[in-house]
Amino acid sequence: MNRLAACLGILFCLFGAIDVDATQKDERLTPLFEMLHAAQSPIEARLIEARIWHIWTMSDAGPIDELMLKGMRAMEGSDYPTALEAFNEVIAQAPDFAEGWNKRATLYYLMEDYEASIADINRTLELEPRHFGAVSGLGLVYTALGRYEDAIKVFKKALKINPHLSGAQSNIDSLTKLLNSQKI
Repeated sequence: MNRLAACLGILFCLFGAIDVDATQKDERLTPLFEMLHAAQSPIEARLIEARIWHIWTMSDAGPIDELMLKGMRAMEGSDYPTALEAFNEVIAQAPDFAEGWNKRATLYYLMEDYEASIADINRTLELEPRHFGAVSGLGLVYTALGRYEDAIKVFKKALKINPHLSGAQSNIDSLTKLLNSQKI
């Protein structure tokens, strides 16, 4: 319990901090990833994940952040053309901002344009190799393409980055059962 209280205190301080260089290059990420690996409970892990996502999503450029918000809202509302326009503009204005690529990869996945999604995931991972969301997304793309063994490999990679991804483990379990049933 003391460990959780300490973690919550640290996260409170971090959430209250001014976002200076809040991108995949933010110096706060490395300690957060260390805390994520050491997390003792799902709640503790989720709080740390939330902080990582918060840092990844902020570009520190007002117009980019507005475009990201516009794209995310449009994507959530299934307005894919508007979302694509917004994410394309984010990438054009900030080509080294990993989360712009990741959000467009997610959009392409939803649009079932899997090859475009894979290309954007690869760019995301070039910019932020620890992006467990992008790695998990790649597993979902491979699953949709029927590339189950590749999907299992990348879900395992996602778990090495973030050992608390319950969805990745359940996907590994489901795909392993599916592959085993196909061998019979």
